[in-house]
Amino acid sequence: MSTVAETRVAVPRTRRVARRAFRSGVLWIVVVGTLLASVVAINVVVLRLNVELDELRRTRAELKADIATDRAQLSSASANARIESEAASKLGLVAADPNATTYVPLERP
Repeated sequence: MSTVAETRVAVPRTRRVARRAFRSGVLWIVVVGTLLASVVAINVVVLRLNVELDELRRTRAELKADIATDRAQLSSASANARIESEAASKLGLVAADPNATTYVPLERP
């Protein structure tokens, strides 16, 4: 009778150990799977942010080029007006009247 009792006691214990091992194995698979999924999600977010950052950098470079062009145009426009006003005030020069201008034809020797 002791062998039968020992057999009955040993079988449920083995099943409990097997169930615990199975549960802990499944638990580890779920934990590792969750960690991997979160790493992938973070990488996707970082990739999207990098793409957006590249677009913003390109836009910034274009805006800087536009600003440089505008500054050059403003500088040349203000330089012409400044030169004309200084020529009129300091030297007494005025712009020639286009209707009073005559052209002299020159012959080549």
